Amino acid sequence: MDKEEKLSLANWRLPPFNRWAFQNIRQLIPTAVISAADNSSSLNALSSTQLDSQALQSNAGGSLSSFLEASYSDSMLVMQAGKVIWRWQGEHCHVSNPHILFSMSKSITAVLVGMLVEQKLLDPGKTIAHYLPGCKGSAYESCSLQQLLDMQVAVDFDETYLQATGAFKRYRDATGWNPVDQTNPGPDLEEFLYSLGKSDGNHGEVFAYKSPNSDLLGLLVERAATQPYAEFMSQHLWQPMGAQRDAYVTVDRSRLARAAGGICCNIDDFARIGQLLLDKGSANGRQLVAEAWIEDTWCGGNREAWVKGEFAAMLPEGRYRNQWYLAGGRSDAAMAIGIHGQWLYIDPTSELVIARLSSQPEPVDEKIDMQTLAVFAEISMLLR
Repeated sequence: MDKEEKLSLANWRLPPFNRWAFQNIRQLIPTAVISAADNSSSLNALSSTQLDSQALQSNAGGSLSSFLEASYSDSMLVMQAGKVIWRWQGEHCHVSNPHILFSMSKSITAVLVGMLVEQKLLDPGKTIAHYLPGCKGSAYESCSLQQLLDMQVAVDFDETYLQATGAFKRYRDATGWNPVDQTNPGPDLEEFLYSLGKSDGNHGEVFAYKSPNSDLLGLLVERAATQPYAEFMSQHLWQPMGAQRDAYVTVDRSRLARAAGGICCNIDDFARIGQLLLDKGSANGRQLVAEAWIEDTWCGGNREAWVKGEFAAMLPEGRYRNQWYLAGGRSDAAMAIGIHGQWLYIDPTSELVIARLSSQPEPVDEKIDMQTLAVFAEISMLLR
């Protein structure tokens, strides 16, 4: 394909290249395989549903399919009570291909942290320096693991996705997501994380969304588990959960996983993550994640810190806990969200899981984001 021939590390996140790139990351960036089980099975499905025939008020009376087409979606899957009731894919999409999750990777990383907390290999109350002495002198030295999980770290970093210079570019260079000068490649991801200084204010006061926080969580997973991130995820989550296909995660030149945004998997297996939360950490008759961790994720979160933060307008009744968004309000849906239109929406009141993968042109499109929330909430109401 002509588009593939022109695609490079310099433009893979830009249209029109992103539609192909987001389903073929391993052809662009080094990755580590997250192996699925040999005896996995497909998701249970109902034979039919009338969901798409419903005119959605949140889509000006249009269908769900028309919303997905207009919002640059690649695929979407709806599950209720553990069964697939509706699915959609764009003509350009190959649903068996692993699709990059971007920041929805953060939410999965926190599930792995929860497993290590249950194993008493991590303690949310201890400082990061307790586990990673190399972070001394950085913003992370004195913050707690829980503050890191909840994005309440006072770190001097500007999350500006299209920034062509400065700290965010150095961050992308360190992850291997940008082309770099091989004669002077700069720091790897771990070195970059330790270079970040503290901002004004105290840890624990304000929700401040900074992706490096989640990459540091990935490093903590590797050090606490004493094995690579992908291997730990495969053995303790992906295979026991019954994932049908291998996933993978991008890695930097030192093979450190990009835990904040580099996980790639197909939509069915990602929906299983939503079902795992809905089932309080249980899958295939096994308790994979402690129920207490799931309960804390769903019920915890500092409202005061959220209200002071930058995303309060998107979720006015919301909270953020353990790398998951909580909508608040009547349903209190839990959500994982990634740039370019990646969503996982879990509503316990309707036993609903919605997974959507996309290739929106812009990293953040507030208009589409707000419409997406409205569409998901309307689907949830229709299925109660």
